Amino acid sequence: MSDISRKVAFWKKMRFKYKLSFLNENTLEEVFTLRLSRLSGLMTVAVFVAILIALTSIVIIITPIRNYLPGYLDSEVREIMIDNALRTDSLQQKLMIQSQYLNNVSAILRGDMPIDEVRRGDTVLDNSNLNIEKSKQTAEFIRNYEEEERYNLNVISQTPSVHLDNLFFYKPVKGVVSSEFNAKENHFGIDIAAKPKESVLATLKGTVISAGFDANYGYVIHLQHSNGYVSVYKHNELLLKKTGEEVDSGEVIALVGNTGSLSTGDHLHFELWYKGKAVDPREYIKFN
Repeated sequence: MSDISRKVAFWKKMRFKYKLSFLNENTLEEVFTLRLSRLSGLMTVAVFVAILIALTSIVIIITPIRNYLPGYLDSEVREIMIDNALRTDSLQQKLMIQSQYLNNVSAILRGDMPIDEVRRGDTVLDNSNLNIEKSKQTAEFIRNYEEEERYNLNVISQTPSVHLDNLFFYKPVKGVVSSEFNAKENHFGIDIAAKPKESVLATLKGTVISAGFDANYGYVIHLQHSNGYVSVYKHNELLLKKTGEEVDSGEVIALVGNTGSLSTGDHLHFELWYKGKAVDPREYIKFN
């Protein structure tokens, strides 16, 4: 028998209809008749299985049963854990600041601390540093780093522009510039309005030389870069790096916030310094 004949015979068998009759046991009267072929029977079973799978999937999706599926909650749980970790760290920092503030008030009431030594805000700061309190370890680290950079041959030139061909400055945050650089009015940087908790990026590769809280400028972080550049990021909600840590260009170092008494909304105050002199960040970075 040829292949064609076998195929024809096969399809005849599949399409051949069988009669299924239901008879009354007493009268032998035919009550119900069902005509069904093998092909239609397979199709009926396939449709039934598809409907069953669809109904099962719908039940799993719209009911809490989905929570018991392996790996379903991994992404949700990870996102919740990261958010909780950020909140916990922020609360710990605020609790520490509040505790320091209460200790300062108690010291003033006891007469152990002159009132002139306390700046407006939450912390007691050294009068020699009007921006941010530095620990002994931080001051020592800054002195050592500056001593090493003093003999760096890459910083001989006093003109910032000669280094621009070899440096790419990352935009520190996504947002709109709301206040420009104006050294005459002691505004040594630019203000960038951004979404709350937007990622703050390191504009260049460098080292964290200072990170902490300031009463006026909130959470502040300073980065020392090569070629004599220093970048400053103020009014952050949370700092993600500590003093002494190395950071890469474009790495997230903080989250945008509204901290400090001089802040009027969620934004980043960004400063760029070259060898002790404030420069306009717009000359190095394209913001708009």
